[in-house]
Amino acid sequence: MIRPVAAAATVASAHAALADRIDAALPQTQCTRCGYPDCRAYAEAVASGEAALNRCPPGGAEGILRLAALTGRPALPLDEACGAEGPVRLAVIDEAWCIGCTLCIKACPVDCIVGANKRMHTVIDAQCTGCELCIPACPVDCIALVPVSGDRSGWAAWSPAQAEEARDRYAFRQQRLQREQVEHDERLAAKAAAKLADLPNLTRLTDPAAIERKRAVIEAAMARAKARREAA
Repeated sequence: MIRPVAAAATVASAHAALADRIDAALPQTQCTRCGYPDCRAYAEAVASGEAALNRCPPGGAEGILRLAALTGRPALPLDEACGAEGPVRLAVIDEAWCIGCTLCIKACPVDCIVGANKRMHTVIDAQCTGCELCIPACPVDCIALVPVSGDRSGWAAWSPAQAEEARDRYAFRQQRLQREQVEHDERLAAKAAAKLADLPNLTRLTDPAAIERKRAVIEAAMARAKARREAA
């Protein structure tokens, strides 16, 4: 007799393995057009049956057939609500209009835009996935998408090597953002600790209840920062 815990672990393992295979079959543009925050989240949703197979425009018709083969579910036409299959397009910044706001840098899921605050930005063509996320982020509309694959679209215009590099760059960016968040929380916690230590010296706070309320707020902030560090 299979124990419930063991059965649940087996199901979870099978789900994770299927999600891995689905994720490997996605183009990894991280464009979010499927309605999920990244390709891995969409893979998880497809594996669980939550999401349909036809919500990835960059993968196109070939991508849908790949997912159908992996899941045993019937292939469907691409969901038009998610966009249309088309050629690979790269982002190009009009340098004359760029104001150096850095919003496109923050929006890029694979860190392929370089520049500095109030300085001209540029896109590294070889690393751009054409995700389009930088377009709405730009406040001066100085970014355009230029087709670069001619009549080829979907997997006919995108290679497994490009998908793997995009996945790696996205994962590295996520790790960097997490590290920066932890460092930010640690700085705030250090400031909070300094203020907490200095509370007895704040003679202007003569009301003991006010001091305790301030202490409680600071200690709660420090606890949240610690929890985030431990989670990371």
